[in-house]
Amino acid sequence: MENTAILKVWFERVDSEKTGSITATQLKSALAVGNLQFPLSIVQQMIRMYDFDKNGTMSFEEFVALNKFLLKVQHVFSDLERGRGYLLPDDVYEGVAKIGFALDSPAFYTVCESFDQKKNGRFRLDDFISLCIFLQSARNLFNSFDTAKQGRITLDLNQFVYCTANCRI
Repeated sequence: MENTAILKVWFERVDSEKTGSITATQLKSALAVGNLQFPLSIVQQMIRMYDFDKNGTMSFEEFVALNKFLLKVQHVFSDLERGRGYLLPDDVYEGVAKIGFALDSPAFYTVCESFDQKKNGRFRLDDFISLCIFLQSARNLFNSFDTAKQGRITLDLNQFVYCTANCRI
């Protein structure tokens, strides 16, 4: 779905009320058509990640930004799943590094525990996407406080990710 024209057609189909924006429920249904099943809370997080105008919905431009992120994550997953249909924790570590997240072991394994839905050490595509959405959201929030861009606030990113992953429901 890299082609903007194709994305526009798809977005307009999802925007059934023709408001120029889509809700989390509409996005969840649209993702399900593409065999991506996410809880509504994850879809809401996707919208918050790219809700540049902070109106709680997703415009077409915001949707394009989300799509770019999802394509990047899906590409990394495809490169690492080796025909198994899932990633092992070492693959997940390599994948998040390829996407640009540098986590220490305690933070990484805490996040893995939190997103390993079946607790079997196997991360399906939707698990990996959910984990990456969490990390991107955590980074966005962290960066909003790290105005000096020094990689430190009251907590460093690893401590922040560790704490938030432990607090995640």
